[in-house]
Amino acid sequence: MKADRSSSVTRDVVASCPAAFDVLWEDVGRCFRRRDTRSQAKRYSRGLLGSVGRKNGWQVAEYLGDAGPYAVQHLLGRSNWQADAVRDGILRYSGAHLLTPGERGVLIVDETGFLKKGDKSAGVQRQYSGTAGRIENCQIGVFLALACSKGHTLLDRELYIPQSWREDVARRKEASIPAGVTFSTKRRLAQKMLSRAFESGFSPDWVLADEVYGSDGKFRRFLDDLGQAYVLAVSSQQRLWVGFEQRRVDAIAREIASENWLRISAGDGMKGPRLYDWASGKFGVPTEQGLVRWLLVRRSIKKPEELAYYLCLALADAVLEDLVKAAGQRWSIEICFETAKQETGLDEYEVRSWHGWYRHMTLSMLALAFLSAIRAKANNGRKKRTTTSCPRQNPKYGGCFSSSSGRR
Repeated sequence: MKADRSSSVTRDVVASCPAAFDVLWEDVGRCFRRRDTRSQAKRYSRGLLGSVGRKNGWQVAEYLGDAGPYAVQHLLGRSNWQADAVRDGILRYSGAHLLTPGERGVLIVDETGFLKKGDKSAGVQRQYSGTAGRIENCQIGVFLALACSKGHTLLDRELYIPQSWREDVARRKEASIPAGVTFSTKRRLAQKMLSRAFESGFSPDWVLADEVYGSDGKFRRFLDDLGQAYVLAVSSQQRLWVGFEQRRVDAIAREIASENWLRISAGDGMKGPRLYDWASGKFGVPTEQGLVRWLLVRRSIKKPEELAYYLCLALADAVLEDLVKAAGQRWSIEICFETAKQETGLDEYEVRSWHGWYRHMTLSMLALAFLSAIRAKANNGRKKRTTTSCPRQNPKYGGCFSSSSGRR
């Protein structure tokens, strides 16, 4: 889905909203001990929001009026500051400026690839990149996004370090990867980010993710144990207990009666409503928090043989439309990626080190959060986007094709 570039508030966002930019940096600026480092970080984030063709070191420096990229390189490489402290500021700022009172929003996990040449950049190797749609030499970043009625933004980030880097001491040292950073699966990186968001006060209506995370039983149990509602994509090979046997979800879907398919929009896209046929059914026993596991199936209208599957955790009185609208919100993180790459230079960094990656990503995300807040303010009073809450008092559910199996 293409980012809506026409929604830009202005070509020079900071110049149009200097007071709001200063408010942001009154909070975030406390993360920097040295005044000169704080000033340079603020200037760099302004450059990321500026009308720069390609937001690399040279062009950002030129936009800021510097003679060369050395100040930018120093900020991302050798200066002394903690990117995680700024990340915590993004969590605070996004919650305060994008969530309306009483709103909880949804949290979305996904990854994106950053194509690279050579083998020096931290975590780089030939691996599958969803950005390219094939195996490429790239870095993979796992991200957490917030979507709510006012908009969406990236909240957190983790760099995936493949196992090939784990024992390569010389390579790790050259890329400045800390000794304490060991191999973690993408699922564990996602759990770390979600845990930080929960600890920061986020209590989302839903957690959403694609099948990389949804097909991982440990990731689902992590959310189950927290009593956190979710809609997670899974592969066709996912198995569920039906009665006293395990069955693949694609086999279950083949037995859905025609009258149990309902045509529902998963939200508006670039060409209007995203219409599919959907069906859902309950499986397993309720959790201690009273939540029930569901299987949600999506079928293409033009190509009925194309199906997608989701495992969900929601209240027993959820309706099919609630699950569908929640599933449709997962695309918000794709819009975040595209907007950040087009407008705040997310993928235009020229650093190789581990800490350089985190610093650039964090400041790019900070710029995106500011941009999202400014757009939300500019759109105030216009027709607002809606997000779907985990239902509380729905009288019935629709599209059901199976009863509880009695097994978890």
